[in-house]
Amino acid sequence: MRTPRQRAGDAAEQAACAHLAANGCRIVARNVRYREGELDVIALDGAVLAFVEVRLRSGARFGGAGASVDALKRRRIVRAAQHFLVERYGATNRLPACRFDVITADANGVTEWIRDAFAAEG
Repeated sequence: MRTPRQRAGDAAEQAACAHLAANGCRIVARNVRYREGELDVIALDGAVLAFVEVRLRSGARFGGAGASVDALKRRRIVRAAQHFLVERYGATNRLPACRFDVITADANGVTEWIRDAFAAEG
């Protein structure tokens, strides 16, 4: 049985996917888990593969949802994305352009889509 917090997170991810689709993105995968970390949403935005972290917060206390993606979380997302790319594309030279986005949400749905929120180095 899912907790209320998990259900709220699921709803935020669903809202994020709907927002991405409404803005022309195609959802490639959701909730991809590796030992290195988890990828909430993977979407194609044109020719760019976006690894999207969905953050749900009840308010701006402690910096809001976007600020909650700290350096450790970014490293885990990047490592999981690298794993996904190797798994999906292997050793080919046909890797798509990639970026890391953050979508913030509250109880009312998506509040902000931060494209290219951080770099793979950071």
